[in-house]
Amino acid sequence: MNATSRRSVSEFNNELKLKGFNVFRIEDDSSSTKIYSRKDFYKICLTTGQSVIHYSDKSFKTDGETVLFFGNPHVPYSWETLSNKYVGYTCLFSEEFLMLSDRSEMLQQSPLFKLDGTPVLRISNEQRVFLNSMFENMIREQQSDYSQKDDVIRNYINLIMHEAQKLEPSKNFQQNQDALSRLTNVFLELLERQFPIEGIDQPLKLRTAKDYANNLAVHVNYLNRAVKKVTGYPTTSHINNRIINESKALLLHTDWSINDIAYSLGFDYPTYFNNFFKKATGTNPGSFRKSIA
Repeated sequence: MNATSRRSVSEFNNELKLKGFNVFRIEDDSSSTKIYSRKDFYKICLTTGQSVIHYSDKSFKTDGETVLFFGNPHVPYSWETLSNKYVGYTCLFSEEFLMLSDRSEMLQQSPLFKLDGTPVLRISNEQRVFLNSMFENMIREQQSDYSQKDDVIRNYINLIMHEAQKLEPSKNFQQNQDALSRLTNVFLELLERQFPIEGIDQPLKLRTAKDYANNLAVHVNYLNRAVKKVTGYPTTSHINNRIINESKALLLHTDWSINDIAYSLGFDYPTYFNNFFKKATGTNPGSFRKSIA
């Protein structure tokens, strides 16, 4: 596999894997706004400078102001730094690290980390000063010998998330607990865990509603009924929409050939992918890539 079939990572990623989290000043790592191995961790950045943040198939441009960014390991993103000087903080943590907290469900339910949520928030100067102190406190705890420092850092992460949700109120994500809702939530989580596609040699494995039903050990008709009742959309619509979002991200963020993208998404032939993409978007993958170049 050639070098372009993988995305660059920071050396901080190795340290992260050892203990489940890492927090640092952006100035200390020139690669801090590059894509990491996203399946491994969540990311919160507080940054000041000019940049363009690509998140799934959306883009957010900052013009020198301070922003708070939330990166989900299941949603593809990349970061173009436009400023000569870029300052701020990055906090990286694995899902397992935060799950040791009894408030870990907040991570999965938070609109900050959802595919259709708001991952970039503009921060006022007063808010920046407060959030700066949160990151500095985490850095100080990380460097300390205190035996319970992990718990302290989890508290700071949750506090930052709470402060962010005050700025961007939740979009009424209800937590229904009946059997159909639980099955639907498990399906949606399993769907997200198939993405992002990290390499051409790791193609999408679950492509159909029956694939997901078999994986969840339920009959496909029961899964379809549950998903349609809870979300209003068929199982296949969720799967196809997620594949389309991933295909757009791969066309936008990589230089993989369209054939490679087709195979990585589980299509046996590129023509099947072309027809699928055109039916969903009204244009073919090549034209879409040219339109955003």
